[in-house]
Amino acid sequence: MEAWGIIVAAGLGRRFGSAKHVVSLEGVPLWQRAFDALTAAGLDRVVVVGDVPGGIPGGRRRRDSVAAGLAVVPDRVASVVVHDAARPLATPELARRVLTALHDGEAVGVGGAIPVVAVRDTLKRVVDGRVVATVDRTELVGVQTPQAFRREVLVAAHRASDEDATDDAQLLERIGATVVAVAGDPANLKVTYPDDLAVAVALLRASR
Repeated sequence: MEAWGIIVAAGLGRRFGSAKHVVSLEGVPLWQRAFDALTAAGLDRVVVVGDVPGGIPGGRRRRDSVAAGLAVVPDRVASVVVHDAARPLATPELARRVLTALHDGEAVGVGGAIPVVAVRDTLKRVVDGRVVATVDRTELVGVQTPQAFRREVLVAAHRASDEDATDDAQLLERIGATVVAVAGDPANLKVTYPDDLAVAVALLRASR
């Protein structure tokens, strides 16, 4: 079955201080590393959404940029892998893992598969600077990209509402579609702040 990828590389990088997707990590832009990972995973084509060579224009919000990428994916494509350029250390194996979980679950109606990691810290709820509760983390996980979806389910989820979402799996949740979780990668760092880039360099060098 044909599978395409969408790299989201259109953010303004407000917390980072600049457009982080074009920042270099060991001589390679973040968006390029994300693109290379999906390409190496064996996807038939990878669409980059953002102001980069060969990219297409993005939208105001992350979900708008994903929708722009979806608009160029042909109807014949069965699966779509959505990945953030801000996660330059994702491996091809991780992309293949979510795709495998998606394909294995199609017979029972699985619409998406996402990588997750355990929450290691104690979680507190804070209101106006005061701790008001400790949050039970038993069923909580941290969510990463790349995430894999059945194309028609992802399209339907985007069309169902214009409400914003932090990832595409949240859109599927809103329409009642089944999303399964697979083991993520603790080294699959999201570059959000400038200091994260130094951590990414250290992780990249340690992996060689």
